[in-house]
Amino acid sequence: MTIVLILVTEMLSQVSKEELPRPFLKWAGGKSRLIPKYHTFFPENFKTYYEPFLGGGAVFFYLYNQRPKQAILTDINSELINTYNCVKTHLDDLINLLIFHTKQHSKDYYYQMRKTVEDSDLKKAARLIYLNKTCFNGLYRENSKGEFNVPMGRYKKPNICDLSGLRLASRALQSAEIEVRSFEEVLNSASSQDDFVYFDPPYYPVSSTSNFTSYSRYSFHEKEQIQLAEVFMALAKRGVKVMLSNSDTSFIRNLYKDFEIHTVSAGRSINSNAKKRGLINELLVTSYSNPK
Repeated sequence: MTIVLILVTEMLSQVSKEELPRPFLKWAGGKSRLIPKYHTFFPENFKTYYEPFLGGGAVFFYLYNQRPKQAILTDINSELINTYNCVKTHLDDLINLLIFHTKQHSKDYYYQMRKTVEDSDLKKAARLIYLNKTCFNGLYRENSKGEFNVPMGRYKKPNICDLSGLRLASRALQSAEIEVRSFEEVLNSASSQDDFVYFDPPYYPVSSTSNFTSYSRYSFHEKEQIQLAEVFMALAKRGVKVMLSNSDTSFIRNLYKDFEIHTVSAGRSINSNAKKRGLINELLVTSYSNPK
């Protein structure tokens, strides 16, 4: 009981009244560090924001902080969407479970939790956050059976229960609809110039050695990239404001050759060789001209 009280006290000391909502998960390909390069490309006028590849949600939280709007947040990863919904609607119970994980954390406990199949939405959400905060490089990856299979990271004191971040995120998520959906389902709702859709799919590989497209059991290859481009075009024809990020390759450039293509420099952080985690060019595609 004493340990729990100490943990709660430490977490409460993290809370700042001036802090803004931010991603509460680490995510491969997350856009937090790229926001300063993206912000001039976001449209100024729209009413509803759609993010069909939610991941860490960095763009959602940034736009919320600028001016809260209605948001439709979706992803094909049901574990991820369950976690967002638990942060939105059952935060206090979720925090209690995360405090328990914090107390128990060790190498043996990590691998025990990695193979555990939880029996409730709350426990599943707490497990995902725990593994996300303690696994190697914050990488979410599933095998073909849908099992999380990332090794434990080397953290001396991982921030498993970021009380401030979770409370701020929960507040922002109150304005959002959060559901499990495949990306093409955005065609069922986004329909006018009042809508803004941001696609951040698994990137097309720039080489045979960088072919990481399976954040979940669902792969994302050339066929899916072409399908996504078709959805992008269909939305643009309706007048929807559409933006997409992807790798700088001739394949992607050709898919979006009829739209505005911008080159941005981004840091590559997922590589077993630290020397190869430098800057690399990525593409930002918009269906509209740069408004700023």
